[in-house]
Amino acid sequence: MNKTTTTLLQALIVLVGLLTLFFMIRMPLYEGRAANLDLVSIYTDGLILYVYASSILFFIGLYKAFRLLGYFRENKQYTAPAVKAVKTIKYCALLLSVLIVLAGIYIRFNHSPEDDPAGFIALCIFTTFLSLLVAWVARRLQRKLEKSGR
Repeated sequence: MNKTTTTLLQALIVLVGLLTLFFMIRMPLYEGRAANLDLVSIYTDGLILYVYASSILFFIGLYKAFRLLGYFRENKQYTAPAVKAVKTIKYCALLLSVLIVLAGIYIRFNHSPEDDPAGFIALCIFTTFLSLLVAWVARRLQRKLEKSGR
């Protein structure tokens, strides 16, 4: 990979991280249950705290992807730190998919009777699929880097 491509991809990763952070901070204010709540009650909701704690894995994965692109830029993609970064991305994606499924199951069985959880469940299915896809790609890349690095 050339330097322009890796720099562009790193900028894209930073943009995704910033947009995700902005979305995570602003979205709870517009969620249906938050209509009559104060800020402290909104941000100390159990599900919101669960999302924030789970997002740590997402941001670790983004950071490792950013670092991995740096290794590619320096032609160090076959080194042990690059393989370790890919492994970390894979494990973060797998754990994140499990946490998303658990959140979906929780909402499915504990939602309010007047709420329809279909949108949230669909979002859980989509993000779980996306996370598993990232884990699969990371596994393939890990094998390729390990095979070529020998």
